[in-house]
Formats: sequence, C-alpha cells, structure tokens
Amino acid sequence: MKFIDEATIQVIAGKGGDGVASFRREKFIPKGGPDGGDGGSGGSIFAIADRNINTLVDYRYARLFRAKKGGNGRGSDCYGKGGEDIILRMPVGTVIKNTATNDVVADFLHHQQKVLLAKGGAGGLGNLHFKSSTNRTPRQFTYGEPGQEFELKLELKVLADVGLLGMPNAGKSTLIRTVSAARPKVADYPFTTLKPNLGVIRIDHDRSFVMADIPGLIEGAAEGAGLGHRFLRHLSRTRLLLHLVDMAPFDENIDPVYEVQALIEELRKYDEALYSKPRWLVLNKLDMLPEEQRDQTCQSFIQKLNWTDRYFKVSALTGEGCQQLMYDIMDYLEQHISAAGDDQ
Repeated sequence: MKFIDEATIQVIAGKGGDGVASFRREKFIPKGGPDGGDGGSGGSIFAIADRNINTLVDYRYARLFRAKKGGNGRGSDCYGKGGEDIILRMPVGTVIKNTATNDVVADFLHHQQKVLLAKGGAGGLGNLHFKSSTNRTPRQFTYGEPGQEFELKLELKVLADVGLLGMPNAGKSTLIRTVSAARPKVADYPFTTLKPNLGVIRIDHDRSFVMADIPGLIEGAAEGAGLGHRFLRHLSRTRLLLHLVDMAPFDENIDPVYEVQALIEELRKYDEALYSKPRWLVLNKLDMLPEEQRDQTCQSFIQKLNWTDRYFKVSALTGEGCQQLMYDIMDYLEQHISAAGDDQ
C-alpha cells in the first residue's frame, strides 16, 4: 500500500430539515389545532482513530465528504428523519487542522479516539411549537439550519519511542532490519528509504519499544534539498533520537564531523523542540574500519565534534554492539516513562 502522510479534505455536514405548518383535519373535528412536525437534524461528520490503518491514502483522492440532510417535518405531529452521520477512519497519530485558522481540531493518540469534525444543522420547528392561548392557528414555522463546513488538513505523525536520524546511507535501514522484524529497502546508494518504516524491538516478553526510520536528511533540506523536511514530523513524538554516523564514508572527501554538525543545524532550523530532544550518537559501519584503528578513529571523531552526550560504536550490518544499544535504550525509556508518571 502506498504510504501517504498528508491530505486535505472538505467536510460538509447535512442541512437540517424544514419544519412545516400543518393543521389537524379529521372527520367531525372541523377546527383541529396545529400539528406540524419539526425537521430532522442534518447528518454530522466524525473522525475516529483506527490502529489497523497506517496511511492516509483513502483521503488522497476522495476529498469531499458530505453528510445527508435531515428530512422535512410533516403533519400529524410527524418529525423529519435525521440525516445519517459519516464516520471517517484515520490512523492513530493523525493530526487534523483547520486550514482557515490553522487550529488543531484533533490529535489522535489512542485507538478508537473520536472527534466531531462538522456538526449537522438543527432541524426547523413546525407550527406545533408556536401555538398559544392567543395564537391558536399559528402559521409560523422555521427552516432547518445549514450544517458546518470546513476544509481540513490531515497530517500523519507516526507513533514511535525512538527515531533514527542521519544522512543518507548512514545505515539507518540496516540497523532497524538487524534489531527488528521490519524489512525496509537496503542498498549501497543514498535515498533508498523513501517512506518512514516502523520496527518493534522486543527485549523480552513484556519489554519492547517502537523505532522509526525516516528518509535521510542532507544539508540544505530547509531550502528543499533532497527530500527536504517532509518526514521530520514523524520524529516529533519520539522520546529519544539516535543520530547514526557513517564512520567509513565511500567518498574520502566526506567529513563525518561536518556532516553531523550540518544535520544538527538543519534540525534546529526545522523545529527547536525536535532539536532539544535527547539525542545519542551511534557510530556505525565499524566493520569497514581496520580493527586496530576503530577505537582511535571513533575517539578522534568524538573529540573533534566536542560531543559530551552518550555515544555508541556499532556495526548495523554484523550486529556488533547493537544488542547493548537496544538494552540501554530500553532502560532509558523505562526511566523516562517512570519519571513522567511521577511528575503527574
């Protein structure tokens, strides 16, 4: 299935049915009173989060959703039928915004979370409501109200605990293949990842976390270079970022220190909140370095970068160092969740 993480839709709730002016007419009752019924309410449009859906492809081409109008009232105190509601199912992680105001209408974080997108119009009143001691033959009635109408932007942000960040060909897809059952495309050229991939890392039977792999970022992404910032939103919900670094670039002119600094700057330009997230360095592709040079090369890199946070030395291809990295991530996440719970 094609991965679609953006869509714009228009929702139009149903108009309420009109009330009616009617009078009771039966044999032997020549002057029956008013009996005009109300119009039915127009159909509303709801959205509901569904964990069985993982893309917005259903809203890529079907962009207009119009609920049915309510039925008109009739005589003999008959009320009009209400219009049927429409329920739109969307992936968990979808953010719905009003394009006119940019206000967030809904942020789906849980399965079966439900929100009203557009309310159907109220039905009009029949003349039954206007009778009184001084107005015994009311001919007044009201028309149904129009339903709400909005243009909405849908943005999907995948829900993951850990996000992989790095230049193209840094080995992000290889890492997620090694530590999970996810099978993203892997090749010896940049930009093999064209859509986000999720992998579940299971430490033991009751301890696991979700890792997200997004397409590589390059310098100038803020100006649209490469795939730009389109997929960075998928890291916004993560608790921890792993910044993968290619320690054995195919081009000798590539400086890993400069690449790390450039990517961090792109992150800062995109979103200060994402830039401020905890970020660990993962020095990858150690299998391509001579064994006697690995420690010295990594230490020199850390010193040039002036990195003071945590870093790990791994080979995503052979799995070296990956298991310990996963254990440390699990410990960190459990401590983070525990601390968040204590604060609440």
